Amino acid sequence: MSIDQETPESQIDAEFENSVVNDEHPHTEVAEHEYTLEELKVELIKAQEKVHENWDKAIRTQAEMENLKRRTQKDLEDAHKFALTNFAKEIIPVFDSLVLGLQAATGDSEEVQKFREGSELTIKQFEALFTKFKIEAVDPMGEVFNPEQHQAMMMQVIENAVPNTVVNVFQKGYLLNGRLLRPAMVVVAKPAEKSPEIDEQA
Repeated sequence: MSIDQETPESQIDAEFENSVVNDEHPHTEVAEHEYTLEELKVELIKAQEKVHENWDKAIRTQAEMENLKRRTQKDLEDAHKFALTNFAKEIIPVFDSLVLGLQAATGDSEEVQKFREGSELTIKQFEALFTKFKIEAVDPMGEVFNPEQHQAMMMQVIENAVPNTVVNVFQKGYLLNGRLLRPAMVVVAKPAEKSPEIDEQA
């Protein structure tokens, strides 16, 4: 038997020494952190705050999208409602001229009567067209003066007239779907000035 050959006892001793060495120098590994109860509570609070923050962002984003949708829808509706604005502004003076022409057509001759009949028919067609496209006349005779729809051409003392009411309409105004196209040109009643003698007696 060779002297260099290891015996089973020597092999056992060598393995024991290796295991001791390995125990003294363990492999480096990332150990999992063991959270305490307090640390878990803190982490839970942070997570809840993050959830609330993300939820608020989602709600705000949804609200902004709803507002944008409503604004876009309103813009589209307005575009449809008021697409005729420029056309209406141009055609209303034509209608005014036709009405004035009818008012000026006086006399009993056959030609005048035919002209009046034709004008009246055309005016009715205009009025039907205005109704169809939501063009509304503003004829405020006897109404309280409204600066949003009326333009005062002058103020005048009118006996028995209520102050600040319309006593004459020079020219009708017009609305398109409730939006002012042209104000009515009017005369507004103003209070009568008090006589100095009445003031002195008072």
